[in-house]
Amino acid sequence: MAETILPDHAALSGHLSPVMARYFERIWSHGQGHHLYDTEGRAYLDFACGIATTVLGHRHPAVTAAIHDQVDRLVHASNGLGYFEPVDRLASLIADALPDPLDTVFFGNSGTEAIEGAMKLARRVTSRPAIVAFTGAFHGRTYGSLSATTSNLDYRVGHEPLLPSVYLSSFPRAYREFGGDEARATEAALADLHRLLAEQVDPEHVAAILIEPVQGEGGYHPAPVAFLRALRQVCDDHGILLVADEIQCGYGRTGRMWGFEHAGIVPDVVCLAKAIANGLPLSAIVSRRDLQERWGRGAHGSTFGGNPVSCAAGIAVLETIRDGRLVENSAARGRELSSGLRRLKERDERIGDVRGPGLMIGLELVTDGTSKSPDESLADRVIARCADAGLLLLTSGSPHNVVRWVAPLDVTTDEIRQALAIFESALAAA
Repeated sequence: MAETILPDHAALSGHLSPVMARYFERIWSHGQGHHLYDTEGRAYLDFACGIATTVLGHRHPAVTAAIHDQVDRLVHASNGLGYFEPVDRLASLIADALPDPLDTVFFGNSGTEAIEGAMKLARRVTSRPAIVAFTGAFHGRTYGSLSATTSNLDYRVGHEPLLPSVYLSSFPRAYREFGGDEARATEAALADLHRLLAEQVDPEHVAAILIEPVQGEGGYHPAPVAFLRALRQVCDDHGILLVADEIQCGYGRTGRMWGFEHAGIVPDVVCLAKAIANGLPLSAIVSRRDLQERWGRGAHGSTFGGNPVSCAAGIAVLETIRDGRLVENSAARGRELSSGLRRLKERDERIGDVRGPGLMIGLELVTDGTSKSPDESLADRVIARCADAGLLLLTSGSPHNVVRWVAPLDVTTDEIRQALAIFESALAAA
């Protein structure tokens, strides 16, 4: 029977909720390698990666084989029933990929669940109520994680009241507020944090400080090394747990396996998702064992978390990253991409900033180089023109003026060059 081709979104049934925001009005058919195909057969170089999720591209042979093999064995039985080999093996591989003493893994389904679980863990084991997070962060959309999310007002408005005892401190954004001076940005953000701990919440009542080592939805802002190191010291001084949200910046995305590695620190808790299973739903909360023992048997759980098929895919992802030296590839190809974008910035004052390590690069579009006023409409036009030319990019940041580049970890030099050429043409025409 011939496949039915739907020409555009108007041919859909109309039963999908409109609450889901969508970047493109296309109907996607399938993926192969680093390309996504629409139902008209057009190929698009996919530098969106399912929002930083399909880090090995589409239909990766190792991941696909692992999924098929596990489906033939067992699709699902809750981890509450006992133990499953792929679940245990993935936990071991994740622990091996993280520094000591991070050695114990709880599996969930999504990033927001991992954050929720980490907040519960922190409160329970410390017997403290408060959580400190940072402005511009995105940690998820369920009530606990949303309480720490301020990357977009629309995510919060009309959903209050949110979780109490969540306090927000300034994130050090060097470009817009400090002319690119990371030292000044760090100094100001630390002063704000210490003021918060002196005037609003006693540090002895703070269970956790929650941070993205590189902010994702908030605009691809890397936290300065000095800032992350200072947070580690504040936590050590006051018995606070440092929780690293590595949901978007982990898994080799920044040219290191983990975003926090750039600062040479080790968090107490790490939250993982997105890239963990190359597109299948899975997440993880990782900490040293005594924290999860103190959390208490039965204090947290999940029906679907740690699904065997997702975990089988997760094993293939980690093995492929390791065996293919893809963290090194992320760093090398990221340097090529950053260099190309910075050369373009020298010729176009509408590019205000190019920032981010590895293959997690944000390009901020502004009205001009002097005012630095965010240009959301330009960003929308540029990614639309890129899509028309066969390149998928996304935006981020509160005014949606930051073009985010999240290419697959195994992207090639030729694909980087192709993407740069398309982007340059799209920007010129926008």
